[in-house]
Order: sequence, then structure tokens, then C-alpha cells
Amino acid sequence: MRDKRTYFGLWMVVIAAFILTMALGTASATAATIKLGALNDMTGATSDVGKDYAMGIAEAVHYINDNGGINGKKVKLYQFDYGYRVPEALTKYKLFKRLKCVAVLGWGTGDTEALSPTVTKDKIPYVSASYSGHLTNPKKTPFNLFAATDYSTNARATLTAWYDTRWKKHPDFGKRKPRFACCYMFASPYASAPIKAIKDQAKILGFEIGPDQDVSLFAIDTKSQVLALKDYKPDVVWHGNTTMSVSATLRDSYALGLGADHIVNLWGFDENLPRLAGKAAEGVMAGHVCAFYGGEARLMDKVLEYGKKYNPGVPAKKRLIRTIQAWSNVLALWEAMKRADKAGNLTGEGIVKQGFETMRNFDVGLGGAPLTYTATDHRVSGQVPVYEIKDGKFVLVKRVDLQKRWPEKWAKEWIGW
Repeated sequence: MRDKRTYFGLWMVVIAAFILTMALGTASATAATIKLGALNDMTGATSDVGKDYAMGIAEAVHYINDNGGINGKKVKLYQFDYGYRVPEALTKYKLFKRLKCVAVLGWGTGDTEALSPTVTKDKIPYVSASYSGHLTNPKKTPFNLFAATDYSTNARATLTAWYDTRWKKHPDFGKRKPRFACCYMFASPYASAPIKAIKDQAKILGFEIGPDQDVSLFAIDTKSQVLALKDYKPDVVWHGNTTMSVSATLRDSYALGLGADHIVNLWGFDENLPRLAGKAAEGVMAGHVCAFYGGEARLMDKVLEYGKKYNPGVPAKKRLIRTIQAWSNVLALWEAMKRADKAGNLTGEGIVKQGFETMRNFDVGLGGAPLTYTATDHRVSGQVPVYEIKDGKFVLVKRVDLQKRWPEKWAKEWIGW
């Protein structure tokens, strides 16, 4: 009887050890998987630029996992289309939190700004495609980041580049103030985000500022707004919407003989703009944050390779700079997570403090500005390359260094605009 009991007891020990080993193995596998959430607009008001960005996010995560993950840990991506609806973004964020995602790759300005107090409380890094200057002050939004110069910096730089390269050559230079006006969707947090900054820059440079025109993100006919602009006779018009409605405004401006130059926020300036606007896109200028799709830049060969592998149905000639913007954000987050993990603190706070805020002139590749984040400033750079469209191609006009040109204002006034 004792032998049977002993034999049975030994089996119980073996079974218990097996169960414990399996449990530890499962826990280890779970611990070795890093979860990320991604919110994208594939069907909503900004899907004209959002679909390509979403493809870039997924492709870049595949690249991360094929290249060691987070120091050997694989990344699991939970990606959702939220249709550019703020309530849906809030719902999906709660899901990411329940899934224990260590960071979120966000999208729109409205939802990103609405979530910023929550992500601050939850200490979850939120790396967005919204480059709103409002999100760059760590005193207010410490867990909001992006691998790009912000809208306000880009707007100031683009207006400055137009002033330097166009207005100074104008016959009226020195005789009168240049006239400036804005076209954007008033109710859109994204489109209106840099308005304060660009009008401030217009005052610094000595512009006369005319009335704004309300243009929907869905606009396909903007004749009434263009006719209102004709009454003002602007020398240059800034456009704050995305590519579809910007192209409509450019076409109507060309057809109605507005006679103004045009500068654009970066989400309205991509490979589709000359396709949609044709001759009306010639001479249009914008500051941008990375290389265009297929352009000469480090890692561009990998972007092309992964696009062909994971989205073979979309030819390279149809892809946009939006893919490069997505890769830039993912690669910056990847670097931050590797640094935090190496420091033994792969938490939300660790990703910001031991990750992003340790970067000094860090080059993610793909033609973007070298990234510098500090505990007091999440603006990555004051240097902005400004492009114009010539014969349907993107040509560099000049690089504007706001930090060098207006050092006092950059350091003390402009952060968080």
C-alpha cells in the first residue's frame, strides 16, 4: 500500500511540476509580447490621407518584429479604424488600456487632444499623427509625442519661406504689406490648430491679415469661398485641410483667377495633390516632415520592400508620403521602447523618461529631422524643409531654421502653441 501511495505521490509531484512549468511558460510568452494599440482613419473625413498612413503603421510593425522586436520581445499590434469620430476613439482607447497596451499610435487632433488628460493620468505614451503644437509642452501633455516638427512650426516656416523667396522678389516689396488669408474648416481641431501661430508669424513678418474662409474637409466645391477671397485680393493663402478639399480649393482658385500663391499644411500636400489639382497645384508650397514615398533616404528600401510584401495590391506609384510619416512615428517609438527596456523600465513612464527624453539628434532615417526630446520640450526640431510643386514634382525651396532665426521666441514664447 505504501509503494502505491509513494508512486501516486511522485506522479502528483511530476504533474504539479508540469502544470507549473506550463504556467510559467505561458506567463513568459505573455511577458515577451509587447502590445501596441493603433487608431486610424480609413473611412472618415481624413481617410484620403489616413488609409496610406494605416498601411504604413502595420508594415513598420512587421519590420520591427523581423529585426529583433523590443530587445527580443515581439510586438503585437491592435489596429482599428475609428472613422475620425472622437467618441469611437475614446472607446477604442479604453480597449487598449484593458488589453494592457504599453503605448498607442494615435491619429487625429480632436481625439488626441481630447484624450491627452486621460493618457497623462494613465501614463500611456500616445504617439500621434496629430502634430498639433498644443501637444508639445510636457508640463501640460507629458505623454504626447510624435516624430515630426509640429503644425505651428511648419506653418511659421512655410510662411517665412514664401516671404523670403517670393515676396522679396515681388514688384510691391517695400511698397506695401503682403496680404494674407486662411482657408480651413473652422470646426476641425486639426485644421485650426496652427492658426494662432501662423497669424503671429504673419504679424512678425509684417503682413496684412484678411478674413478666414470656412472650407469643409469634405468640400468639392469652394467657389463661394474663393469669390470672397477675390474681394480681399490676397497675395498668399494658407490651406489647413487635407488633400481632397485642398485640391478642390486650388482648382476653383485657378479657374476663378484668384491670382494668389498658396501654402499648405502638410496633410494637404502629398503625391495626390498634383494628380487631383493638375496645373492649379503648380507653385504650391509646404513644409514637410520626411521624405516622399520612394525618395532618397535611409531605410526607404525597407519601406518599399515591406509595402510590396504586405500590401502588394497597392502599387508603389499609388503610395504616399503618409506611409513614411507612419514609419517615422513607429521607428521613434521602437527606439524609445528599446531604451526603456534596456534600462529595465518598459512602462509608460519609462518609455517617455528613459526612452524619448534621452534622444538627442537621433536619426530614425527616412529624411525626417533628427529627433530631440527633453523633459521641458517635446518639439523635435526648429528646422523645416519647405517644398514647392514644379512640373508635378516636389522641389526643395529652402530649409527654415526658426530656432536659429528667432531664438528668444523659440525658447520662451512658442512652445505649446
